Amino acid sequence: MIAAERLRILTEGAKFDVSCSSSGSKRRNTEGGIGNGYPAGCCHSFTPDGRCISLLKVLLSNDCVFDCKYCVNRSAADVPRATAAPEEICELTMDFYRRNYIEGLFLSSAVHVSPDYTMERLLLTVKKLRKEYNFHGYIHVKAIPHADEELVRETARYADRMSCNLELPSEKSLRLLAPQKSKESLITPMRDLAVQSRVFREEKRKGLFLPAGQTTQLIVGASPERDGQILRLSQDLYRRMGLKRVYYSSYLPVVHDSLLPEKGGGQLREHRLYQADWLLRFYGFSAEELAPEGEDLPLEYDPKCAWALRHPELFPVEVNRAPLELLLRVPGIGTKSAYKIMEARRYARLGFDHLKKMRVVLKRARHFVTAGGKFCGADERAVRGLLAAGERSENARQLNFFSDAETAYSALTGQL
Repeated sequence: MIAAERLRILTEGAKFDVSCSSSGSKRRNTEGGIGNGYPAGCCHSFTPDGRCISLLKVLLSNDCVFDCKYCVNRSAADVPRATAAPEEICELTMDFYRRNYIEGLFLSSAVHVSPDYTMERLLLTVKKLRKEYNFHGYIHVKAIPHADEELVRETARYADRMSCNLELPSEKSLRLLAPQKSKESLITPMRDLAVQSRVFREEKRKGLFLPAGQTTQLIVGASPERDGQILRLSQDLYRRMGLKRVYYSSYLPVVHDSLLPEKGGGQLREHRLYQADWLLRFYGFSAEELAPEGEDLPLEYDPKCAWALRHPELFPVEVNRAPLELLLRVPGIGTKSAYKIMEARRYARLGFDHLKKMRVVLKRARHFVTAGGKFCGADERAVRGLLAAGERSENARQLNFFSDAETAYSALTGQL
């Protein structure tokens, strides 16, 4: 069993990697096996700030040969170092699973010795878990930049999800802050896995190949890129690589370097990026609509409100006649509410009381809709102040997903 001090070092070093959501796998248990990666068998819970806590989140090693300026595990950092053997990670995972501490494993690593050596050890760990320990629970593995493509591809045969973290949004920032990495070294394995996954599905091969897909992580605030540029990159990754999620991590000044800003990126900026990302994936928005390339998202309002305020010519819309595409763009109307409106108005003329029962957030929506010809919002000049005041009054609990039932529902469904 791994020593307690080494385990502390390896789990502490893993906490800055946020791309660990555990949904989407279709890996079922088999007779005589242990664990279950199928949705019902891999439940996950969230802390108040949204972190997934159901996975054992650990590094294979924090002894890195790379010197990324923003990383707490960089080679120049004066921190305690530790490395675990694949057998130790397997035993730890099985022990924690049997005690019902975890539902699966999130395994990452610093670049220990070399990229290929590290990827080989990650592959050996997940292969042992599947073949020797007969573990069928959820496994998420980090792909190591510059590692051999065959090693990454073989690891994907045993994992449910893999993440190739871009970390910085541009080639220029990578050269400055992570000189041993390049955009191509990070994009290539992502592209190869996307191709292999598509071929696997098209040929209907037996078994599983990354059933829960790929994710990546971007650090916000360590480099000067604006939100508009970050969202365009995310949009491109969703469209071309078929990514399941892009995670945004506000830069924390955990290390000191003259090339890094003294302050972090800010949780509110991170929050706005997640809101915009949700609009890209589920509401039909494009990155170009949400923020110009050289600008940040406004902090005063959520991105959907900001878009609606820039397009007063489209509002108010009549909820009894508006098409679905336009309803989805109304602040306060989420995807579920929009579909409920579309269904309910076939049978009755809807009013504001009906909208409230459908969980429409009327404190925002009332300024942009009419219901049965009735308008309950403020005039155009007053709307900005009311929306901004509403945001400020809730700012203390804005990032807390579970402060009340309404906020918890919004966190789980992404309704904006």
